[in-house]
Amino acid sequence: MTVPLPGRPTPPTDDAGGQGNPPADVQPAVRHTDPAPAPDDLGLVVAGTRLLTTPDGGLPRVGELPAGTGWVPLGTLDGLPAWLTETTGNGDPTGGRRPGGRWRSWRALAAELPEPVATLAGRAVAVATWRRTHRWCGACRAALADVPGETARRCPDCGLYVPLRLSPAVLTAITRPGPDGGPTELLLVRHASGPTELWALVAGFVEAGESLETAVRREVREEVSLGLDTIDYFGSQPWAISGPGVLLAGFTATVADPGAAPVVDGRELVRARWFPVDALPAELPPAYSISRWLIDAVAARG
Repeated sequence: MTVPLPGRPTPPTDDAGGQGNPPADVQPAVRHTDPAPAPDDLGLVVAGTRLLTTPDGGLPRVGELPAGTGWVPLGTLDGLPAWLTETTGNGDPTGGRRPGGRWRSWRALAAELPEPVATLAGRAVAVATWRRTHRWCGACRAALADVPGETARRCPDCGLYVPLRLSPAVLTAITRPGPDGGPTELLLVRHASGPTELWALVAGFVEAGESLETAVRREVREEVSLGLDTIDYFGSQPWAISGPGVLLAGFTATVADPGAAPVVDGRELVRARWFPVDALPAELPPAYSISRWLIDAVAARG
């Protein structure tokens, strides 16, 4: 199998004309049929939040890396096993046999690689970060041991079970009817931190005890002081930029009172504005993000 080379990802169109989840080409298995990697298997090398790419921008193969590399099962890409190793430095782990390789952030890879490859790269960063930050038992301080067949560790002394936990977050495309029967309007916001130049969607992490829909209503109420009528699930995306294990769940919603003006909280958001869907601003989230997929789907429905 040839690993796909750079090319802008295009999420598929669903039956309703919107953009749903990308094809499920990545399987996050933690055990492969073979106990050791084969030379042609994918070998993802992580240093912090960056990954090593080949000169042509793809992912390296196991056989291109030193024979003594320690590998952790990561999953499969279209059935091809993928393995993970982490290095703390920026040196060349190929021993000079793969000149021209580059260290790149997940954000940079996601902007260029097909979506399934970006998903695998994001999983590599998440698993590497989790393994590095969960080495010791938080209850008795003993060294944790890997649980065979799982992305999890267990304390050999007290039995504490430590899986890689997900951190769900929600983001919502809020619409209202346009004035005088004009085009539907979409609420876009600007955040106080992060990419402050972008017009984005209301978003936030899910709290313990909340459903996803409850989190949507709470975040919208807290950040822009609006109530919602209908809420519909759109799709989800693993998101490696915000930290390991972050899973974004996207929704569309209609505002309960079309005449209500959004009032930003002043802490997380600095601006909120209704835009006609046929006159959206140019400063939108990147094409590889579910935020942009939601915005484009709303615009396509008009």
